[in-house]
Amino acid sequence: MPPSAPRRFDRFLTLADVADVLNVELDVVRELVESNELAAIRIGEAGQWRVEQRALQDYVDDQYELRRRQALYEQQEFVDLPELHVRPDRR
Repeated sequence: MPPSAPRRFDRFLTLADVADVLNVELDVVRELVESNELAAIRIGEAGQWRVEQRALQDYVDDQYELRRRQALYEQQEFVDLPELHVRPDRR
């Protein structure tokens, strides 16, 4: 395997890793996980949280989509309701 290729299980991040990626405090990430806004799993007897990179990407994508919908709502007097509830790439 070439050195630049990711290892199979590099897909999991600690909560500290996620905090670094998002440039937020660790407590913010804990709150996202505990509120189920960010999908995570517990590993081992100590129950340390791990976040799959894809779950983090999904969370970020969802936040962009939420912001897009908010901007549409704020900019238009009459909003096409399906536009607020369906992502353009999922039509």
